Amino acid sequence: MDKTNLNQIIGITLIFAILFYWAKINAPTEAQLAEQQRIRDSVIAATTEDATLQLEAQAPIAVDLPDSVRNLQAVATHGIFAPSAVGAEKTNTIENDLMTVVFTNKGGRIKEVILKEYEKSKLDTQKIVQKSVLKLLEDNKNKFEYFLPVSSLNSGSVKTSTLYFTPTISGNTVTFRASAGNGKYFEQKYTIKDGTYGIDYTIKLVGLDDQVDASNVQLNWVNYLDKIEENVKYEKNYSSAYFYTTDEDMDYCSCTTDGEEAPDERVKWVSHSNQFFNSSLMAKEGSFRRAVLTTEMLDEDSDNLKKLTTNLQIPMESGAFAMNFYVGPNEYDRLQSQGNGLEDIIPFGSSIFGTINRWLIRPSFAFLNSFISSKGVAIIVMTLLVKLLLFPLTYKMVYSQQKMAALKPRMAKMKEKHGDDQQAMQMETMKMYREYGVNPLGGCLPIAAQMPIWFALFRFFPASIEFRQAPFLWAHDLSSFDVFAWLPFEIPFYGMHVSMFTLLYAVSMILYTVYNSKQMDMSAMGGGQQQQMMMYMQYFMPIMFLFFFNNYAAGLTTYMFTSNMMNVSQMIFTKKVLINKDKIERELTANKAKPKKKGGFSERLAEAMKEQQKIQAQKDVKKKNRKK
Repeated sequence: MDKTNLNQIIGITLIFAILFYWAKINAPTEAQLAEQQRIRDSVIAATTEDATLQLEAQAPIAVDLPDSVRNLQAVATHGIFAPSAVGAEKTNTIENDLMTVVFTNKGGRIKEVILKEYEKSKLDTQKIVQKSVLKLLEDNKNKFEYFLPVSSLNSGSVKTSTLYFTPTISGNTVTFRASAGNGKYFEQKYTIKDGTYGIDYTIKLVGLDDQVDASNVQLNWVNYLDKIEENVKYEKNYSSAYFYTTDEDMDYCSCTTDGEEAPDERVKWVSHSNQFFNSSLMAKEGSFRRAVLTTEMLDEDSDNLKKLTTNLQIPMESGAFAMNFYVGPNEYDRLQSQGNGLEDIIPFGSSIFGTINRWLIRPSFAFLNSFISSKGVAIIVMTLLVKLLLFPLTYKMVYSQQKMAALKPRMAKMKEKHGDDQQAMQMETMKMYREYGVNPLGGCLPIAAQMPIWFALFRFFPASIEFRQAPFLWAHDLSSFDVFAWLPFEIPFYGMHVSMFTLLYAVSMILYTVYNSKQMDMSAMGGGQQQQMMMYMQYFMPIMFLFFFNNYAAGLTTYMFTSNMMNVSQMIFTKKVLINKDKIERELTANKAKPKKKGGFSERLAEAMKEQQKIQAQKDVKKKNRKK
């Protein structure tokens, strides 16, 4: 072979090698081929009856595809919003003196809100409290997206979460626009002001009257609540989704189970609330046309407390709708200033308990806290004020107990007469009470009258943000359990920590029971086994409360311990100083001399006991006859 032919063969071989290499590196990848096939299928599906289902699976357009492929996909899945279907995610930030709001252009939504005056609290593996920046709406799984019904998509909807908005920032206002071409767009506008956690929020459709069905715009809001507090189990029980209807009725989903609420009325606002913080969306004028709220409980090992989902139908017949976003703490005055009863999301309780908390206890504590810096000292002072307010009832209770104590010598003689005949003893006891004008329930009724305030305080302390992370003595957070010591193991129904305030409360309860039982005539409650059972119950309750309150707010157990010690002090002071035993004896003697009115509760009770005694006697006779 001559040299010329050899050179030709080598040249042709190199040319083929170059062509092969060029074709190889420019051939579509398997992913690109699959994507092109999916797009062709999407275009075909868009003309079929199930086009809407296909569009619900919208996804951002991949940026690494050829321009022609991306445009084809954008038109197929986003219709007129195709110009906004391609982009890269970027963030923008605006702030005031209370919070920093971070936005993302993908969906034109709030990405997170940083609260400057509050911190997140968490126990690490060594049981040491770690604090960090407190953020709301920060979870990557969150959604805040509108479904825009686009006519060119055969009744399909475009999800704003798949669109890339163009931001414009002016001062503390950020405006996001998703272009629909030819000067048409969907706009979201946010404005914040100093001194508030409120965000003015407006959405608008511009130039899209004949292409977007404004009457059927839907909002899908999915919010994974973060674990913000140290006592996670406690926090979960005080977190839920709330709503307020145009009938001025506030309601909420279950706090302890999965739940769903779909009110028949239009809704003024919806709120996703943690124990002490909330994110609420309110209609400025008018109301949301329809609302469906659901809560989903998450596992204990999850990073989140709950998953809250709210679907709203937005009334945009005029092409725009103005709202207000509140993202901040559950401070009563701030929430009240928002209007429409937003402060009712603070779980003070319903009915009379909530009324007592909102209009009596809360203002009283706020007044005390205005000049007492320590929240714990303010609780003690408030307890003293409550006890002074209820002292007339306490005096009546102690006075009734002393009257019963004065009858003990007479009771002893009566017991010698009747021996172990309990029915006869009860009959004579009731007769003696009526004769001397003593009410055996006089010591119990004042206690029952105080129960509404006690139950109200039971809800007040864990619901009030004023106690959050407020230290007192060994407790570092009065809104959570206090930890005097950690145990090396967990006790069922008790936990791994020792709450000293709860322990002190249980001990004070035992002391109160011992002292109080000496003042009461237990025979009035029955005799024998019944009396013994009552005594056991009095000492069993402190042990039960030791388990029950070990995980409750330290503010509450501080109040209960202080209250018990004041109860004992008031009883001793009343008995030793205010009550004259000679005066009670004279009163009993005078009552015995008075003519007795017929009828009344005591006489009816005595008659009922006589009838019961007669029936029992008949049963005893029948038993004897059977034995014979």
